[in-house]
Amino acid sequence: MPVTVLLVDDEPLVRAGLRAVLDAQPDIEVVGEAADGASVIPLVRQLRPDVVAMDVRMPLLDGIEATRAVLRTVDSPPKILVVTTFENDEYVYQALRAGADGFLLKRARPSEIVHAVRLVAEGETLLFPAAVRALAAEYGNRQARAVLERAALTEREEAVLRLMARGLTNVEIASELIIGTETVKSHVSAILAKLGARDRTQAVITAYESGFVSPA
Repeated sequence: MPVTVLLVDDEPLVRAGLRAVLDAQPDIEVVGEAADGASVIPLVRQLRPDVVAMDVRMPLLDGIEATRAVLRTVDSPPKILVVTTFENDEYVYQALRAGADGFLLKRARPSEIVHAVRLVAEGETLLFPAAVRALAAEYGNRQARAVLERAALTEREEAVLRLMARGLTNVEIASELIIGTETVKSHVSAILAKLGARDRTQAVITAYESGFVSPA
């Protein structure tokens, strides 16, 4: 079954470009388009896409609020891939904190766009660019530090979280730590449960905001 994608952007040319790139792949299918975040929920319920590629800046309902609305109201919500023009956009960071699963620049090469959609669909977070990691560090707070302290991660779980924060996939983490991929998956699941994180992205945000890892 192909990965199904809903495109949400107020610029028709952006949607057309993304559709051309994604529909050219045998394992990806664009099933719908929307020009504003206000249209996302009914389309998600109707089309049941695997991934929503969503702009963060839109006139009626931006990508941050649309992300929150989807995750709050839709059963088994799709993965949400934030699409934006600027990598140091604070809107991007707020969308990630709201529950978006990954990040993509509009100027990305076609191969990067395809890779991003596949990676998010598989449930493995994208590497945050340096600018977004710096924003996460700036948002450092006592709540995130308290969450990490209460989690009481094991030494191995801490090592896995550091590699997750670097953007490594499960396979890459397994290679780095010389352990099996299934073992990595078990560690990731334990980390998410202990941190109370919805997904890898939320766990990584906690890691940066708590100061457990630095943006350097």
